[in-house]
Amino acid sequence: MKFPVLVLAMLTSACTSIEPLETVEHVDLDRFMGEWYVIASIPTFIETDAYNAIETYRLDDDGTVDTVFTFLQGSFDGKSKRYNPRGFIRNSQTNAEWGMQFIWPFKSDYRIIHLDPDYRTTVIGRNKRDYVWIMARQPSLQPAEYDRLVSRVTEAGYDVSTLRKVPQQW
Repeated sequence: MKFPVLVLAMLTSACTSIEPLETVEHVDLDRFMGEWYVIASIPTFIETDAYNAIETYRLDDDGTVDTVFTFLQGSFDGKSKRYNPRGFIRNSQTNAEWGMQFIWPFKSDYRIIHLDPDYRTTVIGRNKRDYVWIMARQPSLQPAEYDRLVSRVTEAGYDVSTLRKVPQQW
């Protein structure tokens, strides 16, 4: 009888949920719009070998966010890739929780968990802690700034051993 109890205990402990990611208090959407260079990420399958990755946001009249994600595949000479997901603001009080739709009708969790006061750097995460993006308005960061943002990702509960710096060469 001890074995089934042990198995049940292991299964129920594995089902505990992760606390939702804490987002920034408020995002001024107009200031957030524009180009963001992807400095590092725990990448999705489409961007595991991305170079010169840039995420560009534009707020549309209907309140959704037109998003363009571009990168070069495999090298600086690689094939140009472009994706156009649409962002949907899920929390209009903070503007920090979005649903990102690559394929209708599915919307992926997208949370702004860091945004510096000057809107120069941001960190985007997901409650599952499976993907994360460190982004900046410039294609590179000073090492101390990068380390500070990696620490923020660690504090959010991510395993940063899978974090990949995205090569940027402009």
